[in-house]
Amino acid sequence: MTNTSTQEKPAIPYVLAMLGVLFASVCFGLVPYFSRALTEQGIAPYAVAFYRYIVAAVLLVPVLISHRKAWRVIVWGLSAGAVMGLGWIGYVTALETLPASTVGVLYMTYPVFTLVIAWVLFADAPTRRALLASGLIVMAAIIAGSPASASKEHIPTLLIALAAPFGFGFGICVLVHRLSRIAPLARIASVSLGSIIGLAPLVLTAEMTELLPQNPSDWLLIVGIGLVTALVPQLIYTVCSPMIGASQTAIAGSIELPTMFAVGFFAFGEAITTPQAIACAFVLAAIVVTKRRETRIA
Repeated sequence: MTNTSTQEKPAIPYVLAMLGVLFASVCFGLVPYFSRALTEQGIAPYAVAFYRYIVAAVLLVPVLISHRKAWRVIVWGLSAGAVMGLGWIGYVTALETLPASTVGVLYMTYPVFTLVIAWVLFADAPTRRALLASGLIVMAAIIAGSPASASKEHIPTLLIALAAPFGFGFGICVLVHRLSRIAPLARIASVSLGSIIGLAPLVLTAEMTELLPQNPSDWLLIVGIGLVTALVPQLIYTVCSPMIGASQTAIAGSIELPTMFAVGFFAFGEAITTPQAIACAFVLAAIVVTKRRETRIA
């Protein structure tokens, strides 16, 4: 049957777009390699995040200025970045009193937030596959983290920690449904600048010893975390994610979890436990479940 549809074809085939999101997510998963080296030198976690975003923000400000006529779209990007930055504040706050495994489990719930936000704000109803895959991701996070039950006094901290997956989920939705209207570099610039704005309260109240590296060689790590885990993968991510939709972007991006396991094993000699291996299998299964041929361009 001849296809008479006049719908515009996506600029990138679905398969290549999915591979692009997967590759970018693997780069995001390399953050622990750089961040651990920096935090071991006394750099605060929120300062590490600040350095990660500031490289893209500074380099791409001219691009953002050239797109100033699309200021409404840019405001969406700034808002998404600010929410993500504020989410990092919740993440850091939770790490002060809760085990990292517990906070990590909460963070891996971001696909669920993505589905809900996309549905409520942008009328992007999740498919059955997306719902099933989100369930697999949540199960994987629980298995990998094996968090202990939190006491009642930790409930407020747990709620604050949910700001991180909420912020990332909101950022994914804005990227897919709003920022595809401007050039990829402008998307990155707006989100990065917004993240810096969100992190500014933490940075401005920090001690200088928490912000500046002690050794000149550590500045190479700062450049690395800005380019390898942010600017380059963000460019690929912002180009490809609108081609596959918010739900598929959220789930495919969860390959970041097994990537972090691999970094721990090869870079830091951390043993991969049976629960972690099972969790990786769940993540890969979720990625397979979400693969579909039809796409929509926001």
